[in-house]
Parts: sequence; structure tokens; C-alpha cells
Amino acid sequence: MPEQRSDPIGRVTNALGSPALGAVVGIAGLAVPVIGWAVERVNVKVLLLVQSVLILVLVAGHLWMRKAYIHLRKANNLKAMDDARYYDLVRSQLERELISDYGEIADGHLRVYASEVPRLSVLLIKTLTEAHSEPQRILAADLTTNPALLTQRREYIAANRRFTEAGGRIDRLFIVYRDDLVKADFAGPLLELIGHHRDLGVTCGLAVRDRLRADQAVDVVVFAAAAVLVEEEQGDAEYNRGRSSVYFKGVERWTGRFESVWGHGADSAPRILQAYEAAVRPMLDAGAWDDDRAARTVDTF
Repeated sequence: MPEQRSDPIGRVTNALGSPALGAVVGIAGLAVPVIGWAVERVNVKVLLLVQSVLILVLVAGHLWMRKAYIHLRKANNLKAMDDARYYDLVRSQLERELISDYGEIADGHLRVYASEVPRLSVLLIKTLTEAHSEPQRILAADLTTNPALLTQRREYIAANRRFTEAGGRIDRLFIVYRDDLVKADFAGPLLELIGHHRDLGVTCGLAVRDRLRADQAVDVVVFAAAAVLVEEEQGDAEYNRGRSSVYFKGVERWTGRFESVWGHGADSAPRILQAYEAAVRPMLDAGAWDDDRAARTVDTF
């Protein structure tokens, strides 16, 4: 949305973009020729001058509107999106909020940067419920190198809670390096983070990053069968670094990647997490951490 300004220039530009002024100018543009035709004594030069002023006002208002508002292109082919209703709701909301210049969304792809990701993530979760997309499920894979970072995204966590309370399901996969898993100062915050997500109604799983292929070790969130948010460059919100993309097409491919790591049965990510917890939590609680024992546990996964 345009920035609200209280200075004289701002008041003038806001007036130029006013729908009321546009309506008045339009009516006057129609009325002036009629009046000139009805009143024979009206000077033609005066009439042309008035018409010229009205046209200039309309042009100025139009130019200001183009500068102040970002208009998103319509989808090239709405039916090409995996979930057309979901896509259209997200696109409409972005046009209202104008987080950034999102012109490329017409092609089913949206690029966002570090500071924008949290707000967009909340929007994608909220829209999942509004669009009644099926399945009402979110698959999230987190490349976890600092558990504390994930606890700082309060709005995103709150959106997760609302989603699960509304009947949605969230599966969150924590992808962690082996060397981190065998350290007490990492294991403690990690299990605390996992407990927090479980309190939100999230089903959690664990995978060892060293065991995964490059295409599996990706920070990604899949929203039903409607969209996928992929972190392409590690984010740093403080310096507005990092780049992510949202795709509204080809979501099934990302779902398959997630499920290949999540797995089933005894080797599934939730079972691996359960085994890890069973081995390391007693050591943490007793304050008697054993690096070798932790390493042996992780190496069995």
C-alpha cells in the first residue's frame, strides 16, 4: 500500500489519487461540453482550456496511481497451478499488502528475501485453511544448525498453532549434522525446541544430514498440494540476506522428496527421533553427558 504522508506534497498526491476526485473530474469532463453546447455565448477558447485542465488532472492522477501501487499480473494460466483457488487467494492478498514487487507470481513462482519470509510463511499457512485445500497438511523440513533461531519466529509459531487447532496436520523434520547431535550443548536446545513444537500439535521427526543426498537436505515447507516454500540461500534477517522461492506448480515433486526422508515404520523419522531421545535425554537430565554413547546412538540411525 502507498505510504501515508502528512506533508503538503503528500496531501496533494493523495488527493490526485482519490477516487472521489476521479469521479468529480469525470463528471465535469462530460458536463463541460454539454454546457458549452447549451450556452451559445461560451468562449470556445475557455471551453478548450477547461477541458485541457481536466485532462491534465486525470493524467496526473493516473501517473501517481501507477507509481504508488504495484499491480500484479494475472496468472498466465490459472489452471496450470496445482491448486488454482489457493494460488488466487495468495496472489490477491499479496496485491493488497504489497510486501514487495511480486510481478513474477503470474508465472507460478515467487521470490522473497530474508525479512519477507516470516510474513509470507504466515500468509501461506492462513490461506491453506481459507482455501479449503486438501490435504490440510504441512510438511516442513528444517536444516537445523541453531535451534534457538526457530523459537524466535513467534508469528509463524502462532500460525502453526492455529492451523493444528483447526484440524490441520503438521509434520516437521529436523535435519541435523551428526557432529551436532553428539554435543550436549546442542542436544539440549534441540529437544527443548522439539518439545515446544509438540505442544503446538506438530508431529516431529529427525534425520541425520550427513546421511542424506543433496536434493533431500533442503529447507522446505510444503503446503498441502498447493505451494512449496524453498530456502535457496541461507537467511539472515538482521542484514536482510537470504533468498527463498515459493512455487505454485510442481508441488508433488517436493512432497515426494520429503516423504522419502520421513519414511515409514521402524526407520521413519519419528522413530529415529524417539530412539535419539531415549538415549540422550537421561544423560541430559542427570547432567552426565557421554559423547561416545551419544555418537554410538547416532551412528545406528
